[in-house]
Amino acid sequence: MRNITDKLLSRGVEVLTDAELLAVVVAESTSDERAVATAQELLRLNGGSLVALLDGDVARLRMSAGIGLRRAMLLKVSQELGRRVAVARAAAVEQYISSDTDVVRLMEPMLGCLKHEECWALYLASSGKVLERVRISQGGVQATVVDCKLILKRALELLAVEVVLVHNHPSGKASPSPQDRELTQRVDEGCRLFEIRLLDHVIIAHGDHYSFRAHNLLK
Repeated sequence: MRNITDKLLSRGVEVLTDAELLAVVVAESTSDERAVATAQELLRLNGGSLVALLDGDVARLRMSAGIGLRRAMLLKVSQELGRRVAVARAAAVEQYISSDTDVVRLMEPMLGCLKHEECWALYLASSGKVLERVRISQGGVQATVVDCKLILKRALELLAVEVVLVHNHPSGKASPSPQDRELTQRVDEGCRLFEIRLLDHVIIAHGDHYSFRAHNLLK
């Protein structure tokens, strides 16, 4: 751990490897030389992936490499701190949407780690500026119920020109279900009645996403 401490203090935390970052979190103290080996074993057990490692719940993590409850909790807390920082940074600046990539950048920190489905609507001005982000619904592991009237009501209140639907798939598979396709069609038809454009419907999954517009399912 002494080498990691020196490296961090002299060159900054960003130069640490994945294993070194994990070692700092799971170390019992700054003199715990076993921490690097523990971190390497944690990564090995998860195919070398930080995402796969941190996607596990506390109960599973505590059994990995024998790290126990306290260090498993530290890992999950570190993950949640990072997520909240990303969400706060995104909310602190004006956001503009011009592509599905912009949608993912804005919403993935909020939705990417959830174990249940949530559906959000982004309301846009003619410039593409995000007027408001609204959570429309949240549900279980496989589905959430969305009321189209609520989406349109808020769009009219904000005088939004465009709407983007965003929801997550905790399963990790971004491809749309028949229910997702039906929802997209219903919201698109409702928006057209008020001369509002459904710009896109983006599904976010772990490290992946699906855009209805990119797949030519919206005009």
